[in-house]
Amino acid sequence: MAGNDDGGGNREAGESAKSGGARPPLGSRARDAIRERIVDRRYPQGSRLVEREVAEELRMSRVPVREALRSLVTEGLLELLPHSGVRVRRLARADVEHLYEVWEPLAVQASRLAARRVARAAPQEPEGLGSLRGTLDVAERAAAADEGAREVAAHTAFHEGIVTLSGNPLLARTMEQLGWQLQLLFGLREEPAHMRAQHAVIFRHIVAGDEETAAASTLLHVRDSRSVALRSLFGDEGDDGRGHGRGDDHGDDATLYTSLY
Repeated sequence: MAGNDDGGGNREAGESAKSGGARPPLGSRARDAIRERIVDRRYPQGSRLVEREVAEELRMSRVPVREALRSLVTEGLLELLPHSGVRVRRLARADVEHLYEVWEPLAVQASRLAARRVARAAPQEPEGLGSLRGTLDVAERAAAADEGAREVAAHTAFHEGIVTLSGNPLLARTMEQLGWQLQLLFGLREEPAHMRAQHAVIFRHIVAGDEETAAASTLLHVRDSRSVALRSLFGDEGDDGRGHGRGDDHGDDATLYTSLY
């Protein structure tokens, strides 16, 4: 396929020269552009992506696009077709279940570590706390303006912000592999108002430096999120008895957390 680029290599070299080395490599730019189109559903689930057509749309050669498609297969956003090419991965119920099974303990630990870091930094505010607070404001403004895609991005940014605030680089690298799959999932499901309220509860416990209550409220939130996702995508509650209330607070979160384990 590389021999059919029709001058694409020169075009690629020209784009790199214009960047002056300041812009990300073309492969990374192609990956980010394709990923964005998958997450905001311009490339719907199950749609086949043709390398040549994507390259034309992005105004790039096929070389960086090919690299990007391979990378997105590895990330789990695309899947290889039996004979040739790729398509946007269609999330099955098992995919959603597996994603939540992995995300749940990581999200819980991230909140615990974030609260611990806040407590240790007191009375100073650790780096990242202000940004985390900002994602709550963005989500509220997006919801008020009925900007679904922006609200989903803020939802994802909130959870990513907790990971950043945890100060654990290994956890951050692990979560990075799940981040785009989570954003895709959040974009496919409904985004009820009580989920934003739960974010506010989690944030309050983190700010208070309360590790176990922050962990407990995160656990309940992730399990509620799972139920919402399964109901939105597959028409059932998807609740095996683990999901809990949808109020603006969780009451005795630490007790609930203990009882769940």
